[in-house]
Amino acid sequence: MAQASTPLNATVQQVTQRIRERSAERRALYEQRMADQHRRGVHRGELSCGNLAHGFAACGSQDKDSLKLMNAANLGIISAYNDMLSAHQPFETFPETIKAAARDMGSTAQFAGGVPAMCDGVTQGQPGMELSLFSRDVIAMATAVGLSHNMFDAALYLGVCDKIVPGLFIAAARFGHLPAMFVPAGPMPSGLPNKEKARVRQLFAEGKASRDDLLQAESESYHSPGTCTFYGTANSNQLMMEMMGLHLPGTSFVNPGTEMREALTRFATEQAIRNTEPGGTYRPFYQQIDERAIVNAVVGLLASGGSTNHTMHLVAMAAAAGITLTWDDFTDLSAVTPSLMKVYPNGQADINHFQAAGGMSYLFRELIGAGLIHSDIPTAFGTDMTAYTQEPFLEDGKLVWREGPETSLDTEVLRGVNEPFAPTGGLTVLDGNLGRGVIKVSAVEQEHRVVEAPARIFEDQNELKAAFDAGELDRDVVAVVRFQGPKANGMPELHKLTPFLGVLQDRGHKVALVTDGRMSGASGKVPAAIHISPEALDGGPLSKLRDGDIVRLDANAGTLEAKVDAATWADREQRVAELDHYHVGLGRELFGGFRHLAMRGEEGAGVFGGFEADDLARQAGQIHDEDA
Repeated sequence: MAQASTPLNATVQQVTQRIRERSAERRALYEQRMADQHRRGVHRGELSCGNLAHGFAACGSQDKDSLKLMNAANLGIISAYNDMLSAHQPFETFPETIKAAARDMGSTAQFAGGVPAMCDGVTQGQPGMELSLFSRDVIAMATAVGLSHNMFDAALYLGVCDKIVPGLFIAAARFGHLPAMFVPAGPMPSGLPNKEKARVRQLFAEGKASRDDLLQAESESYHSPGTCTFYGTANSNQLMMEMMGLHLPGTSFVNPGTEMREALTRFATEQAIRNTEPGGTYRPFYQQIDERAIVNAVVGLLASGGSTNHTMHLVAMAAAAGITLTWDDFTDLSAVTPSLMKVYPNGQADINHFQAAGGMSYLFRELIGAGLIHSDIPTAFGTDMTAYTQEPFLEDGKLVWREGPETSLDTEVLRGVNEPFAPTGGLTVLDGNLGRGVIKVSAVEQEHRVVEAPARIFEDQNELKAAFDAGELDRDVVAVVRFQGPKANGMPELHKLTPFLGVLQDRGHKVALVTDGRMSGASGKVPAAIHISPEALDGGPLSKLRDGDIVRLDANAGTLEAKVDAATWADREQRVAELDHYHVGLGRELFGGFRHLAMRGEEGAGVFGGFEADDLARQAGQIHDEDA
């Protein structure tokens, strides 16, 4: 078993320290506010008789009796259940399991509120995708509404996918005086191999496969309840929650509908009760999650080749806990974090293969043993992180944890730090006269990591498809899709473009994508400079580009440049786009305020401002209320 005394990697220590120093005043104000909230206590003890009667009117007599006693814990359940989204459909039965487990502990659990959960797989390339990123902040606000009744001693957060877990995390941070437990549902069993799915998609893009062929392949890939099995944002979420100790050890990738999954849900309920003040050991979120936990999440993301979406989500999540995380922190940690996983789109295996090869317990063993994560942080499991080298088993129906494998069972999927797939992580920051962005290179072959070619400018992703169909892109090209940032249209994922660009690359062309939008956790083999900040609508230099300008993307050097002489570049006017067609229909008109408030991608693309950072600036007289 890896020991907590393993010396911490020097770069990990330095990055952690500079985050701590950078965030010191902000974090102190956050902790003060959470401690003040804790001192006020759970308001159930201060509610009037009428308030309390409303709070338990729908409960059975056993639960009512427990809720009248202020020495029994009451858990608030926040769930992202819906039965359209495969990853969240299993949550339908979780509340009753949780309530029964709580009663067995002499406590109670109430369904505090549901939050929306949209599926990016359904909305990919559709107008609804323009609500996707903002749904993260809606989820945080909806969670706050659910917990605002102050009936609860702790909260259980039921969520899996893209924006859902980051939204739940942001709310958990703002209710940081409550202990928190994140409860996953698990991935669906393996279906059609990812390589075959990608092949059919590309054939369809070339007109060599029918729509029936495509639908059949997609249906065989996404075929049952559970999370999609590729390693995108959803599964990256689960890995990060475990890296921060907000999951039980080994719970992230257990399939739904199994005896083990139900046992883990029951245990999560029991442990959440133990973590409350009535339960005897108070473990609030704000005392558990600090800059060390955030660094663990970043390192886990990098070691696994996780989703580029988290270069924004983690910034916003950290901010909610009073911590200032930057893209430079990602870059520096990536330089010392080896790539240990190959799960599609970084390889051909899926997340179930990763689980079978050794899963999280092996990944923890390797990262702790190499001093790449903080092993001394507290966890919702009640231990430090060294316990996470264990995995759960059922012995005569009872849940126990035993040490996981000491060697990978499939080195094509999961490796140790002494034989990594690559010596560095899969994400890096690009900088240059086109702004700052990020690129995921873990699935990009070395020969494709530097592209210099004429730009072809698009202001709508459908324009790129039309140009591809017309044969206009059958050459070396840097496709620039601009006015796709949060202020412009909500920053949709542009994953729909991957098959077209992949075809061009396979034809031998030098191809890259540059955008102020997103490319999702499924960013693949084509180099994509994404999240370019500032975005084109916000005065970003992408608005100065013209068709035919030579653009150089160099993922090795971390640069992104328009090869235009400085005088010409300075004299160019910025393009002003007509965006009204993005702002109406499918509820997009309801999000005009969000587009107005949205921060830059590098700042997390959220709508909440800087939390304590803004408050401190206001106290210092650097900003005024009318500017906030």
